[in-house]
Amino acid sequence: MRNTTVEMTRLASMDAREATRLLKGIRDAALSGGTAPLAPRADIHASWQRMLRGGVDPDRDRRSDLLTAGDLEARRAASPLLEVVPVLRDGLTQAPGSVADPVRHIMVVADAEGRVLWREGHASVLRMADGHGFEPGADWRESTVGTNGVGTALVTRRPVQVHSAEHFVATHHPWTCAGAPITDPRDGRLMGVVDVSGPVTTMHPATLLLVGSVARLAEAELRNRHLTELARLRAVAAPLLHRVGGRAVAVDRHGWTAAVTGVAPPDRVPLPGSVESGGRVWLPSLGECDVEPLPGGWLLRVVDGGDGAADGAVTRVVLDVSHSRDWSVRVTGAVGGWTRELSPRHAELLYVLAVHREGRTAAQLAADVFGDHTRTVTVRAEMSRIRRTLSGVLAHRPYRFRDDVEVEVLPPTDPHDLLPYSTAPAVVTARGG
Repeated sequence: MRNTTVEMTRLASMDAREATRLLKGIRDAALSGGTAPLAPRADIHASWQRMLRGGVDPDRDRRSDLLTAGDLEARRAASPLLEVVPVLRDGLTQAPGSVADPVRHIMVVADAEGRVLWREGHASVLRMADGHGFEPGADWRESTVGTNGVGTALVTRRPVQVHSAEHFVATHHPWTCAGAPITDPRDGRLMGVVDVSGPVTTMHPATLLLVGSVARLAEAELRNRHLTELARLRAVAAPLLHRVGGRAVAVDRHGWTAAVTGVAPPDRVPLPGSVESGGRVWLPSLGECDVEPLPGGWLLRVVDGGDGAADGAVTRVVLDVSHSRDWSVRVTGAVGGWTRELSPRHAELLYVLAVHREGRTAAQLAADVFGDHTRTVTVRAEMSRIRRTLSGVLAHRPYRFRDDVEVEVLPPTDPHDLLPYSTAPAVVTARGG
């Protein structure tokens, strides 16, 4: 197979039937192990390989049970995406001159599990979507319906465009779609995907850029709302801390600092699940703290003389990268533990450090993650962010887990599924590729 890959701009210049024939030939060659005149795009090829390993039928449309009306409404009400649906709608379907023409496309918003929560667009396109099971309450994970703009974006954590026969399942070939993940700026958690879909004749190479931009706009809206909430909490907490004295930190529900007294102000305090019940908890950055509720957050009062772990206690770190979409690090010590979800980049960096216990310089990490040893400024910035949370277990010069820390990595069952979104050379090598 040549190294040349098919590009969206080339497909856009073709007749829809011609583009479909080209992509179908590439897909058929990939499924049969034959040779095609062009290689599939990297994201599409990786997705097809996941589908083949997972046993997804390329010729049969598999439908999962829809959510009940009650379950769908409950998911909508609980989803943080509810706040930004108007932003997504305005950006995708109501902007003057938008390539996502509401007469020819539909907008779909799905949660982090690939369940379609909202769907809007022209009635004729909605009816077409109904015929493919692309309807509210449907499950559009890759593992259920194959390569698609919703499920593949959830796995890769990047915007992705899937056109015609790039869909793994043949019955989806009449569609073109572009989806982008949306993450919560408050904790880095994947919230879901926004997708624009329509008949193959509506494909436009700029759709992916539009969808990605609107997803970032939604994240910015959430970030602004978060800053407003922090300011509101600060107004309540500041006079309270003045009266309390001693050492104390007021944080919101996600651990972001609103006000402090008597301690250096951390950007964020990792909070264990047990903080919800109040009482006394151990926090790696503060030690033992008494927890009291505040409107929209918590007051953390540092216990005098408490410094967290007991002398000689072993600290243990478990890096969980066993799942395709959710990664976390858990730190446990003598008097408690806490878990923090990881962004894709931080999962990559911590995985490399867990494998190389001797440590890595900034240049080595840059080569491991970016394939470019000169990108040390980016590495140092990311490691600075990580160490705000894990300063108790990470050292630097070189970057490494401290010698007195036990580290365990929980990998996926199939090595090929290790951080599937990642293109970091160290991760690609670990996958066996």
